[in-house]
Amino acid sequence: MRIGLIRHGLTDWNVAGRIQGRSDIPLNDEGRLQAKLLGERLLTEPYEWDYIITSGLSRAQETGEIISRIINVPMLPPDERLQERSFGQAEGLTQEEREAKWGVDWNLLDLGQEKEPDMRVRALTFINELAQTHPHQHILVVSHGALLAQLYKALYEDRYNERIGNLSLTILENEEEKWNPLLYNCTKHLMECSFEKSKK
Repeated sequence: MRIGLIRHGLTDWNVAGRIQGRSDIPLNDEGRLQAKLLGERLLTEPYEWDYIITSGLSRAQETGEIISRIINVPMLPPDERLQERSFGQAEGLTQEEREAKWGVDWNLLDLGQEKEPDMRVRALTFINELAQTHPHQHILVVSHGALLAQLYKALYEDRYNERIGNLSLTILENEEEKWNPLLYNCTKHLMECSFEKSKK
């Protein structure tokens, strides 16, 4: 089984540097173009995909729908476990606004945000359950930057720690209950590609 992990396309809040979290912010036109470019890329590559599943937040759902139309792969019902981290009181604020309100260490305060260990648990639960329910299928998963970063931390500790780009593609292959990375955080459809082959 393979899963392709995709971060949703660009939104106006991404551009402004505002934390989105669970706020349901739609894609902007550039984000839609990014999704189209990834869909077109997927048509040219040898990997085959059976389904697409998203978090259900509109920026992820529309990203999945655009890709679905291009590569002619059906959508599964959304899964809330793929939703972005809730950032509590910090949602909607820029870095400057957060620091003005709470100081430079705002992220160390309890502002109602979801705890990182809890994020790792739900991300791992999702992909391990997906491997059990679709063991012989290959699924594209459209999620969010903070959640994907915590999933990679849970799987690989500090091996991967670069920022997860909008419309980046990471491909993991499940082999004997181990997730081997075939491609990491690749945006070559948008720019140069940063990837690593699996080190078995």
